[in-house]
Amino acid sequence: MCGICVAHGLEKPSADRVRLIACSKKIRHRGPDWSGCYVGQQSVLVHERLAIVGVDTGAQPLVSDSGKIILAVNGEIYNHTKLRESLKSPYAFKTHSDCEVIIPLYLEQDKALCDRLDGMFSFVLLDESVSPSRIIAARDPIGITTLYQGWSSKRPGAVYFASELKALQDECDEIISFPPGHVYDSADRSTTRYFQPSWWDGDAEGPAATIPTRPADLALLRETLEAAVRKRLMSEVPYGVLLSGGLDSSLIASIAARETERVALAQAEVRRKKLREAQSGPASPVAGAEIDEYATIASWPQLHSFSIGLENSPDLLAARKAAHYLGTVHHEYVFTVQEGLDAIPEVIYHLETYDVTTVRASTPMYLLSRKIKAMGVKMVLSGEGSDEIFGGYLYFHKAPDARSFHQECVRRVKNLHTADCLRANKSTMAWGLEARVPFLDRAFLEVAMNVNPEEKMFNKGGEQELDADGCPKMEKYIIRKAFDCAPDGKPYLPRSILWRQKEQFSDGVGYSWIDGMKDHAAAEVSDEAFAARAARWPRDTPDTKEAYHIREIFDSLFPSETAAKTAVRWIPRGDWGCASDPSGRAVAIHTAAYEATS
Repeated sequence: MCGICVAHGLEKPSADRVRLIACSKKIRHRGPDWSGCYVGQQSVLVHERLAIVGVDTGAQPLVSDSGKIILAVNGEIYNHTKLRESLKSPYAFKTHSDCEVIIPLYLEQDKALCDRLDGMFSFVLLDESVSPSRIIAARDPIGITTLYQGWSSKRPGAVYFASELKALQDECDEIISFPPGHVYDSADRSTTRYFQPSWWDGDAEGPAATIPTRPADLALLRETLEAAVRKRLMSEVPYGVLLSGGLDSSLIASIAARETERVALAQAEVRRKKLREAQSGPASPVAGAEIDEYATIASWPQLHSFSIGLENSPDLLAARKAAHYLGTVHHEYVFTVQEGLDAIPEVIYHLETYDVTTVRASTPMYLLSRKIKAMGVKMVLSGEGSDEIFGGYLYFHKAPDARSFHQECVRRVKNLHTADCLRANKSTMAWGLEARVPFLDRAFLEVAMNVNPEEKMFNKGGEQELDADGCPKMEKYIIRKAFDCAPDGKPYLPRSILWRQKEQFSDGVGYSWIDGMKDHAAAEVSDEAFAARAARWPRDTPDTKEAYHIREIFDSLFPSETAAKTAVRWIPRGDWGCASDPSGRAVAIHTAAYEATS
């Protein structure tokens, strides 16, 4: 993951170079390893690099042999090897970067290349072989990476792109969050959707018209998620897993631990084979040589896991149990409420949103990311996306029917870029740490989002049903059941973790964290100021003092109205009778479910 800052349509790009580099410096935390700049006929492309694959040779912007195609990318392309092999014409690659394959794909397929990329990415490609020069810009299907587009009234013909809002706020007076799954073309100034999966219809807020009827294939769910984790181990630097002790992060950690062990054993066998050949000539073929499928894997001999919470918080206790079972080298960090409160302005600066839920959950993640980066780790796996895909948030138990349940799942997945993806990307990249999210793998989404929603629905508390094996039909039942029994007979997780009730991350790190935020806001915001909130913010009026306080900090950092319009609030379904506070404790069945589980 990296940072990009690009302007196109400039009259004197050489004169704008220094200014664009200054804009890009504001996001240098995303790419602390190196910086690159390219000045074209009417464009400036600046890149801040975080080196994870192609460490020695992948400096950007990347330039084709002809010198006419220039590329700046933020992201990872997991299928880059297969894409290289699929090229119709030979191409002289200059680097080992997974992103360079975008250039020859563009030469062969133009904008259609976007739908062939399997990964998380935002990129801007400049084509100077045509006149006027042309750029295309694209963002990955779900918006795991961040990208903003801007325009300046001082430069009517120019268009700007950057990985974060802060790089554009002093340059542009109109800024939008670039839509996921879309591609922009300067040739006709169009922005079109390239991502058209079978489960997607309507716009981001529109309801899904087609309701799937396919029964859940538990083996396929398990195998597809395992494949999603496997491809995300592509790395030349040490990696780890974020482990909260909840279902999602524990499943990812379990799969990653198995894969790390498998590759370590295969690599050890390769070394033994080479030693045997050196001593006595050729030996038999090596079992496990399939590690070539991601030969750039780099890790310690054991997988390392990381968790954070207040002292004796639910997540810390559960993470210890999961880590002990999985045999990871576990790192646990304890923070205080005051440390979290002190960090909130920094968190909002990096998040670039005033959404309460996102700020609550991002603060511990932000603090943890700093600790992880200090250990020399550049990449972690994380569990975002599962709750949206399977309807795992506790308020989903109030869905009136299967159609409504599915439509809400689709709506949540479509809007992940405004909440959990934004949090996972910016909380970690604030410290130059990359988070990869296997649940949002394209192939896994295709399987999971086409399951009959009746199999995802659940009850809570005293109404909870049990299946034939005595397992509760709770939230995310089908993915829990898919990993309840491993083909090798070894359970993926302890039952107490596999069947642990959903906790919002901001609750799991310790219930007093949210209480501390609320108490702090109550002390900071007067009753008089809160009463006048609608006059101050007629759009997205804060409904609590906590939201007021966060919005006030946001405005001090990003004072323009166009900046505020890029933020989106995370609110449960009010028409289902849900509380506006998305904390798990705000759901009435939360305690009852714990009693039933006990």
